[in-house]
Amino acid sequence: MSEREIERISQYLKIDPDCLLRDYCQWSGGRPLVKTSGSGYCIFWDKLCTIHKVKPRMCKIWPFIESMLVDPTNWAVVQSVCPGIRRNAKSEDLTEYVMEVLAEYEREVET
Repeated sequence: MSEREIERISQYLKIDPDCLLRDYCQWSGGRPLVKTSGSGYCIFWDKLCTIHKVKPRMCKIWPFIESMLVDPTNWAVVQSVCPGIRRNAKSEDLTEYVMEVLAEYEREVET
């Protein structure tokens, strides 16, 4: 999560950013990510996203994430955990669509 996302989520939850990082995040590659609960789901998932209004970029663009551009075979990994993903997508179509989703997100952030 970015500093801006940490601040927005903290304000939404009415907690200190340090509390958010300590209690609701795990670290990967030196960056904070939203933790998963014991069930394997996002810590903010309770039949619906409890922070939907302020959810981080990763959640907004899921499953169309950058790792698909690096290695489109990652799609198979994502498919294994997300039953709603289309099974017959061609690799080149997927790459193009991921780029479109990422560009759309960046346009939204700029406005």
